[in-house]
Amino acid sequence: MSRVGRMPITVPQGVAVNIEGNRVTVAGPKGELSRSFSPDMSITLSDGILTVSRPSDNREHRSLHGLTRSLLANMVVGVSSGFEKNLEIVGVGYRVEKVGDNLVFRIGFSHTVEVSPLPGVVLNAEAANRVKISGIDKEVVGQMAAEIKAIRPPDAYKGKGIRYAGEYVRLKPGKSKQAAK
Repeated sequence: MSRVGRMPITVPQGVAVNIEGNRVTVAGPKGELSRSFSPDMSITLSDGILTVSRPSDNREHRSLHGLTRSLLANMVVGVSSGFEKNLEIVGVGYRVEKVGDNLVFRIGFSHTVEVSPLPGVVLNAEAANRVKISGIDKEVVGQMAAEIKAIRPPDAYKGKGIRYAGEYVRLKPGKSKQAAK
């Protein structure tokens, strides 16, 4: 049995779950998310607890079991408390500022880079070198963070660039002078 798939999902107060066939809609204080799942998976709601079950033990059903449960749990957490990712900008003169809904990055290029948020995502410049990405859909928040990081990934020699908060960047040693013979 799938250890992840068997775990029940507790639906908190203020969150409404509507199951129509293989389409599940979850609404809460932060917003509403809707998603279609495989028709093979059976999703049931009873007494504020969501459970996912599978029809057989074949490989496809086993893999869909845990996936379906994880996606449902992320939907419930997203509409109740939301998700956020934090990025740091490391480098002399590297900075970010918020202009309207967009972020403008100055990160060592000859031009500024303007990033507009994906639908359902809020971008904030916490400081000149910190960015906070928040939203109710975990997948979209992670995608937005990955797109921003891809603008200037951390350099392997100096560590300059955009990284996740708390991410460790292993630096390579630079050139070293050969010993004289």
